[in-house]
Amino acid sequence: MQDTLTSIEIESFDLPNATNGQHFGLRPVHGEKFPSHLLLEGNKSLAVDYPVGTRFRVQAALRKRIDGSNYLFSSWQWDVKVLSRPHQARWAHTPD
Repeated sequence: MQDTLTSIEIESFDLPNATNGQHFGLRPVHGEKFPSHLLLEGNKSLAVDYPVGTRFRVQAALRKRIDGSNYLFSSWQWDVKVLSRPHQARWAHTPD
C-alpha cells in the first residue's frame, strides 16, 4: 500500500508527563490539514537534534495503529526543511 504524502508544518514540543521515556514530541502546527493532537512519529532526529519549539516543513502520511488510533508518520529519508528555531534554545536531549 502506497502512502499518500502531505506537506505539513510541524513543531517540537515538551511532553512533561510522557510514560515512554521521551520528554518531547512532534505535532502539526495549529491550522494545518491534520489536528495538532496527532503525534508525528518516525523521524526522531527532528526532536533530538533541534531545540524544543523548532518548526519544520515535512512530508507526512496518516497511518492507523492496530488499535485503530491515527498517527502521522514521516521517514528520516523524506525531505525536511527547518522553518524556524526558538529564540531561547531548550534542548529535549542533552548530547553525551
